[in-house]
Amino acid sequence: MEIQTVEQEVTKSRKRILTGKVVSDKPEKSIVVMVERQVAHPIYKKYFKRSKKYMAHDENNEAHVGDTVRIIEERPLSARKRWRLLKIVERAK
Repeated sequence: MEIQTVEQEVTKSRKRILTGKVVSDKPEKSIVVMVERQVAHPIYKKYFKRSKKYMAHDENNEAHVGDTVRIIEERPLSARKRWRLLKIVERAK
């Protein structure tokens, strides 16, 4: 049997993957990720930004404030955590 990487495993599942910026890493083994998206106004068709914060599980406390990360949908881990850190795309400068 072949060992699969995380990326190969993700492509087979139907779980959502989001990319965002870490805004807090204070909780133990957790991070708060702000995900921004652009939405068109229904009447005026002008694009504007909408943002939402997601709490994600970070087992090894690898991510820090300012890092750009990719998170994946998971089963509920606590009252607010339903996401897991997939990988760190870019470190904060």
